[in-house]
Amino acid sequence: MDTSSLKLLDVVEMKKEHPCEKRSHFFKVVRLGADIKISCLACGRTVMLDRAVFNQKIKRILPKP
Repeated sequence: MDTSSLKLLDVVEMKKEHPCEKRSHFFKVVRLGADIKISCLACGRTVMLDRAVFNQKIKRILPKP
């Protein structure tokens, strides 16, 4: 997936779910750069991934309402 159009505070759907109690696939982008920090929308915990790893694990960028 091409993440060149990714912006701060976008909501993304990942291929695997977050292992929290609510098992959410949806994350909010908190930081962009060489590393990308995302926050789980269900529990609020943050995860930092390399951009290359993030590009492999992302399913889609959700459109803004």
